[in-house]
Amino acid sequence: MAHTPQTLSALRKQFGPHLNLAPPGGWTADPEPDRVVNTHCCFCGQQCGIKLKVKDNKVIGFDPWEDFPFNQGKLCPKGVKRYLQGNHPDRLVSAMKRTEAGFVPMDLEEAMARTTTEIQRVQAAHGKDSFAVLSGVSLTNEKSYLVGKFARLGLQTKNLDYNGRLCMVSAGAGNKKAFGLDRAANSWADIEGAEVIWVAGSNVAECSPITTDYIWRARDKGAKLIVVDPRITPLARTADLVLPLKPGTDSALTNGILHLLHKWNLIDWDFVNAHTNGFETALEVVKDCTPEWTSATTGIPVSAIEKAARMWGEAKTSFLLHARGIEHHSKGVENVLGCINMVLATGRIGRPNCGYATITGQGNGQGGREHGHKCDQLPGNRDISNPEHRAYICSVWGCTDEELPGVGQSAQEIMNAIHAGEIKGLLCLCFNPLVSLPDTTFTREALEKLEFFVVLDFFLSETAQHADIVLPSALHEEDEGTSTSAEGRVIKINKAVDAPGDARPDWQILVNLAHRLGRGKFFDHFTSPEIIFNELRVASKGGTADYAGISYEKIERQQGVFWPCPTEDHPGTPRLFEQGHFAHPDGKAKFIPTPWRPPMEVVDADYPIWLTTGRVIFHYLSGTQTRRIGFLVEQCPHPYVEIHPRLAERYGITEGDALEVTTRRGNLVLPAKVVTTIRPDTVFIPYHWPGKLSVNQLTARHLDPVSKIPEFKVSACRLRKVSKDQFPEELLELRRMADQASSNQPHLPEQVM
Repeated sequence: MAHTPQTLSALRKQFGPHLNLAPPGGWTADPEPDRVVNTHCCFCGQQCGIKLKVKDNKVIGFDPWEDFPFNQGKLCPKGVKRYLQGNHPDRLVSAMKRTEAGFVPMDLEEAMARTTTEIQRVQAAHGKDSFAVLSGVSLTNEKSYLVGKFARLGLQTKNLDYNGRLCMVSAGAGNKKAFGLDRAANSWADIEGAEVIWVAGSNVAECSPITTDYIWRARDKGAKLIVVDPRITPLARTADLVLPLKPGTDSALTNGILHLLHKWNLIDWDFVNAHTNGFETALEVVKDCTPEWTSATTGIPVSAIEKAARMWGEAKTSFLLHARGIEHHSKGVENVLGCINMVLATGRIGRPNCGYATITGQGNGQGGREHGHKCDQLPGNRDISNPEHRAYICSVWGCTDEELPGVGQSAQEIMNAIHAGEIKGLLCLCFNPLVSLPDTTFTREALEKLEFFVVLDFFLSETAQHADIVLPSALHEEDEGTSTSAEGRVIKINKAVDAPGDARPDWQILVNLAHRLGRGKFFDHFTSPEIIFNELRVASKGGTADYAGISYEKIERQQGVFWPCPTEDHPGTPRLFEQGHFAHPDGKAKFIPTPWRPPMEVVDADYPIWLTTGRVIFHYLSGTQTRRIGFLVEQCPHPYVEIHPRLAERYGITEGDALEVTTRRGNLVLPAKVVTTIRPDTVFIPYHWPGKLSVNQLTARHLDPVSKIPEFKVSACRLRKVSKDQFPEELLELRRMADQASSNQPHLPEQVM
């Protein structure tokens, strides 16, 4: 079967080549750019400012954007190398269709026509809700808003969700319960003046490196740092106190801290009485959470628990940060609420240098969860079940309440429904569930059952390899729009280059599909991202995530605008809850009791070791982008198993040995990385790789009952040393490619036939 040069790369093995289009060693010279475009990094929720250098419609490099206030020119390795992905030979530049012989290019018009026909066929046979939408959250606000509207009024389905379901939803649910609003309470500027910084479940130095700079600045001024994590991560190695708790025991720790704060009268009673509700109920739940009980449950010494409570309770200013380490649990919402209870009890929120924030993981993880991208949500962070909220959005969209579907299923629930044969069709946009969702075998089985599957993406991801049709979409730098950072700062993404070939911005593809489906009256006026954004502003007006007063011009002029920003003359809101006014109708925050319960899966005689998962600094999410950037692959070509020397000795394991890790879902074999920076009863595996290297073969589909987030951070496993000839061929191939790349020897693996 013949392939044109432009599509050959789209058919390569799922891992390669991990070489960018530049010659070995980089560009042969440093050409003078035609222009330099101020924009932002396409990766994590920090959304660092960056200047992209453009020549001949190619991004050829970057300059630091030193004037942008958040990162002041600083970037992590992913940000420094982000521009290389646009020139990668794997880039999709034409529509593709799957045949018995493999993927072949097809005319874009033909692809759009077939997609339309198949959607109509599936829905005619099985009902509107038999077609679902799953999308990424590293999209602009405009695209996130449009995806929600497209699913509900274009496809007329309730079954819509996003990969933020695997990231931020536990934090969002906890924030809404406690504060009535889902956003970091402070800009990062308040970190610098805090006396104590508490970091729970966040590998800051690797997953959000620029945040490390804010913590270091605070430490230069004398701040104390407390880190809670089963691993002694790079930031933790500099901490004043590390609390290496057992996986899944976060709420036990925060309950124990609240118990001591009350016992030692380290409560800000004036704040609690004036600005909160429910404190007595919360205290009742923790009355028996003594230091001894907390120690027995978490594995942390009593002395360390008491020291942490003293440090936190006696501080005059403080800042609490948390991330996926406490959120990826079947009780992630409770873990978040336990942290919030600590903050409220000490009254250190809503004033300078006192705050609380979730470190958003994905590129637009904040904005993407505000404007109708979730199965239970409408724009402005409105509730799709609330009649008043529905009526307002119907008035903006020009539809009736009967035309607006109700609550749909969450991401994992959609995959469950596909597996059960209840959902027959799927549109997947910049989401790689075959790598990202737990229980990979189950996900693969589900995808194979779909009657029709269409993917919008810029690379042929592992998930896209199961699609019937793949539509080529635009990269971050090939379109414009807005994004919202972890701080709640709305920033502007500026177009740097045109999309190649038939690749199109996602919003154009969705508007075109809506028109073909006969639903153009709701979408045909969307002729630019700014027009979409201006409708988003109206749709968000009066909601808790109010963007009404934010314009493209204002964002550029102010270098970002913090929402809520209700009017055009409003400056934005960097610090929430000042004067103790919260977003609940009575203006008060709520203490939510968090009774202790164990994770859904615990260690036992058959599976005696805890398994936890996470990220590394050189990769992002499912690795679809970063596994195609040569430098990043060279630094971390494949996953591994972190294991403590004492545990390694028990199994006769030394550095680099082949270690088989088995859970109730499956097993994988990876090299051992023997470190002293992890609990002796726990192993850690990073999750950025697919296939036989995917740790999500091992993780479970247990969900938090409120947020519906999977419990990625806790699994029970067993270990076995095996022969190195049991390493997966995929791992050996990655090692060979990394070795050759580091020696500047080009390597092009054979194509997939």
